Amino acid sequence: MTLQLPKGTRDLKPEEAIVRNKIVSILKDVFEVYGYSPLETPVFERYDILASKYAGGAEILKEIFKFKDQGKRELGLRYDLTVPMCRFVGMNPNIKMPFKRYAIGEVFRDGPVERSRYRQFTQCDVDVVGINGMTADAEIIALTQRAFKKLGFDVVIKVNNRKLLNDLLENAGVKKDKLETVLLMIDKLDKFGLEIVKKELKLKKIDGKTINKIIKIINIKGNNKAKINTIKKLIDDSEGLKEIKELLSLLNILKINIDLDVSLARGLTYYTGTVIEVYLKNSGVKSAVCAGGRYDNIIGSFIGRGNYPAVGISFGLDRIYDAYMEKTKETKKSVTRVYIIPINTFNESLKIAEELRNENVNVDIDLTGKGPSKNLQYANSLGIPYVLFVGKEELKQNKVKLKDMDSGKEQMMDAEELVLFLNKNLE
Repeated sequence: MTLQLPKGTRDLKPEEAIVRNKIVSILKDVFEVYGYSPLETPVFERYDILASKYAGGAEILKEIFKFKDQGKRELGLRYDLTVPMCRFVGMNPNIKMPFKRYAIGEVFRDGPVERSRYRQFTQCDVDVVGINGMTADAEIIALTQRAFKKLGFDVVIKVNNRKLLNDLLENAGVKKDKLETVLLMIDKLDKFGLEIVKKELKLKKIDGKTINKIIKIINIKGNNKAKINTIKKLIDDSEGLKEIKELLSLLNILKINIDLDVSLARGLTYYTGTVIEVYLKNSGVKSAVCAGGRYDNIIGSFIGRGNYPAVGISFGLDRIYDAYMEKTKETKKSVTRVYIIPINTFNESLKIAEELRNENVNVDIDLTGKGPSKNLQYANSLGIPYVLFVGKEELKQNKVKLKDMDSGKEQMMDAEELVLFLNKNLE
């Protein structure tokens, strides 16, 4: 038997998982600062929920990992965290609105594998249900900006509105029954380039005159004000344009800059208004690291009643991790901050270890009985910052010897001095 990973997956070594957990911790803190509470849902759902016409649409169906349980029921691994959240809200109609939740979990897509694109990956989502206006959209964007600032990244936040894009495309001559097809083609613009998109549009029976108008729309240039002025010349009365202007006004109050990108479509069909994509500046990760938007119809459509406006965004943890490692080169191999080396004092050392853990210090202790030299090599190989020697002579003085593994400096300390020192010097 050959031991190998399934295509599109990866193991995370401790030093990698430590960094990922750090990123997740920062994101959680930001989510909770804005009043979002955690929600967990199963990693698999009924296939009919995932495949619903109100969910991800035809494109995503190709990438669902589908299977049957022993009762022959059709199931699928979730491809995002949005559809399960909508199912949850639909099953709990008495939930207090607005409902603000975050979710962090694994999602699965049986799609092509490339750099920073995996078949199993982690999403970190924030969503708010029950708010119609652009206030929620502005908050989601503010939260996103804050999260990347905390992570140490400069970002470009691209924003568009599906209502606006639909109006522009209809104005260009795209018939309503072709809108979804054209949107999917536009969504592939960054990936395949303009010429490929033009060829695909021709194959979809879009005439040359309409294609030229589409290209003109997606090539609208200038700052946000100039783009809006250009759009006004094409369409004067558009709900999507009104929403974009309202959103820009709110973001101006928050001192947040975004890039109005008329070509931004987002591939999933459930988006109804604002759409967002976030890109890192000065990074080897060129794909969007965060994306989302407004989806006002899914929940009500699932249950056949009610108005459940919703907007959210998803942070792609794997891509953020790749970019973070590229930038910081963090190599912490262990969460242990203090490693205790007993010198014929194992029982006493166990007590000291537990006392330090009671003070919330991450402590490991030699359980094998190795000598000091091998223990020092072990601690050094894992990058543990401090080693604690516990010998008979030290205990007679009610003290221990602490070694700084970076500087090599050693100090004799009693229990109180040790705790004060560690609290001051550990992260």
